[in-house]
Amino acid sequence: MSEQPKAPVPAATVVILRERQHLETFMVVRHHQIDFASGALVFPGGKVDRGDFDPALESFLDRAHDESTMRAMQVAAIRESFEECGVLLARPLGSDNLIDAHRLNTLEPYRKQLNDGAITITEFLARERLRLACDQLHHFAHWITPPMVPKRFDTHFFLAAAPEDHLAVHDGHENVDSVWIRPEAAVQAAREGTRTVIFPTLRNLERLSRFDSIADAIAECRQQAVIPIEPWTEKRADGTWLCIPDNAGYDIREEKMPSR
Repeated sequence: MSEQPKAPVPAATVVILRERQHLETFMVVRHHQIDFASGALVFPGGKVDRGDFDPALESFLDRAHDESTMRAMQVAAIRESFEECGVLLARPLGSDNLIDAHRLNTLEPYRKQLNDGAITITEFLARERLRLACDQLHHFAHWITPPMVPKRFDTHFFLAAAPEDHLAVHDGHENVDSVWIRPEAAVQAAREGTRTVIFPTLRNLERLSRFDSIADAIAECRQQAVIPIEPWTEKRADGTWLCIPDNAGYDIREEKMPSR
């Protein structure tokens, strides 16, 4: 009897963008001892925690999604960006402005506490009188790890503009390095073999490389329907290919898998 594929674990990823001379995205390098994408260049993100579904969070969220699972995805994306790179999309209670660098610096100890589970996201927000700026997230993509992979994730990708005075810094635990990089430069590094980039990340970098500005990227998020993508393999005369649907917004929709 064949073993049933494992159910994918809900996860959220945040594609943090800034504009210098060109559009850049913040990426981290996974620790080699991490059991998923070890050593790879990835966008910050991780599993959705049970606490991200806490109904009490609703009073601490600005313009969050109406549906509970997507709302938890938004919470996880913001929480993970804070834990992994120190960028926090949040507002002081009663303010329309995102927290500034000075306030962010006072919150630094919470990064580890949240990551370790010593405090929940609800407790953190209540204690510090903050609201998560869910309106700053733009739904970009939805990827599901295929059934033949032992460790599966059901991952939603969100775009977010980095607040000007938030200094993105990797956590030094799950992530051992970080870089602001042009999407096309990351794609080129993957092709040259100087960076390890997994299939979904590479496809999303290629898609990001089409944009000249954050506004262009956000505009596509509003116009392009987000289609769940679960890659599949096709055996052909020249080898095995990994494929995705034609209508999901990506220019490159297949890639030949390396021979084993």
